[in-house]
Amino acid sequence: MTTARYRPTWDLALDPLVSCKLCLGEFPLEQMTTISQCQCVFCTLCLKQYVELLIKEGLETAISCPDSACPKRGHLQENEIECMVATEIMQRYKKLQFEREVLLDPCRTWCPSSSCQAVCQLKEADTPLPQRVQCVICSLEFCSSCKSSWHPGQACQESLPITSFLPGESSSFYKSDEDDAPIKRCPKCKVYIERDEGCAQMMCKNCKHAFCWYCLESLDDDFLLIHYDKGPCRNKLGHSRASVIWHRTQVVGIFAGFGLLLLVASPFLLLATPFVLCCKCKCGKGDDDPLPT
Repeated sequence: MTTARYRPTWDLALDPLVSCKLCLGEFPLEQMTTISQCQCVFCTLCLKQYVELLIKEGLETAISCPDSACPKRGHLQENEIECMVATEIMQRYKKLQFEREVLLDPCRTWCPSSSCQAVCQLKEADTPLPQRVQCVICSLEFCSSCKSSWHPGQACQESLPITSFLPGESSSFYKSDEDDAPIKRCPKCKVYIERDEGCAQMMCKNCKHAFCWYCLESLDDDFLLIHYDKGPCRNKLGHSRASVIWHRTQVVGIFAGFGLLLLVASPFLLLATPFVLCCKCKCGKGDDDPLPT
């Protein structure tokens, strides 16, 4: 990645302007940044905001070129990111990278205790069978497969909340029902998710799956959030009735707007069709007429 140094404005006026693919603005070359892997060029401010957003939201650990049509499908290198963002954001990026490495490593796993979160080593095996793991930091014994307390001779119970095997917790907060558990697993990719506040409509950052926090039912196709109008999750969304109605009005308004636009435009399209066909016919006949002599 190359970022040019600052020069006085009277010198910049003589330089050609380069277009940024993100904001579509034109800037001098000194205000642009080139990604070394694919040679795509963006204004430094746009690229910095793009990288910071992905890191803050935890959306990606391999930050790709923001151009969706990039022919080389380039990625930003770690040294390029480090030159662009603040120290605390870079530390978060390295933390996300490490978490991703542990998640994909078959020989490592996280200690499921929310007060520990140490990395535990697993025994190498040809088949991924459940094995007993003891955390070297908090001494918690748990199953490598379901992350619950070690259960020799018993099948894994995927439905157990993570708080059911936290060590040394005896308060009513940890003895609450599973619906109120502060940490659960995504029903699609099984990644642990912690909810400390907000509404019950959750979206997993790992697989982008939307679901209800209480019953884990999918909300991917429930644009109007009708799930919270009936059943055990009735009125548990966490928003006021007015905000829910406003959300539904916006969704319905978008679809109604497209429908109304199509309805209004259809008569004009029908009226214009004969004229278009006539023009094409006349053009075709004109091409067949012999040239004057």
